[in-house]
Amino acid sequence: MDTESQLQERAARFRQLYERRRGQQEHLLQEKRQWQEKLEQLQVEIENYTKARYLLQEAASFAREQARQNIEAWVTGALQFVFHMDNIAFRVILSEKNNRPDAEFYVVSNYDGVMVETKPQDARGGGVVDIVSLALRIALMESGRHKIDGPLMLDEPGKHVSEEYGMMLAQFLKGVTQKTKRQVILVTHNNYLAESGDQAYQAVLQQGVSVLTLRDRGQWY
Repeated sequence: MDTESQLQERAARFRQLYERRRGQQEHLLQEKRQWQEKLEQLQVEIENYTKARYLLQEAASFAREQARQNIEAWVTGALQFVFHMDNIAFRVILSEKNNRPDAEFYVVSNYDGVMVETKPQDARGGGVVDIVSLALRIALMESGRHKIDGPLMLDEPGKHVSEEYGMMLAQFLKGVTQKTKRQVILVTHNNYLAESGDQAYQAVLQQGVSVLTLRDRGQWY
């Protein structure tokens, strides 16, 4: 049998072991509380990030939708004005491909209630493509939060547009200058476009040198 001193010694060792284990337990409980607090903070941050991401996605979707409507309005207006037809419209179909926004363009024609969608390059010849391209350029300059300032510079706009629509194209560009307050600077072989400008110069190659002459009231000087 153990003597009293041996029992006291064993009790003291158990007490030390208990105190050591208790200290370790307190340390682990404190670490647990710290990790729980950190986890709660991370959960709050994740929730905030999720809300911010959703808000940004909604804002981006709204901005894309606004841009889509603006582009459709510009191009549809241009097509209807130049070709003098109410049964034609421009549509932009937004989608996502490989997690990236994507857009497809269509010209929609209404034939006695039957809607026909075609790609611009397949719709009624090259003149439609020219007008769509021109109106898209204008719409992109006028759309978005960061509007692009400066003149609209064009190289042979409407070069595939039939001569019968040349005057309407000239009137359309006149309207663009009035609506956007932009100067339009263009190079053209179209007489209607040349005559519609406030100022026009004719470039003629003479002995390898380009000579410019100013148009004044329909005459070249």
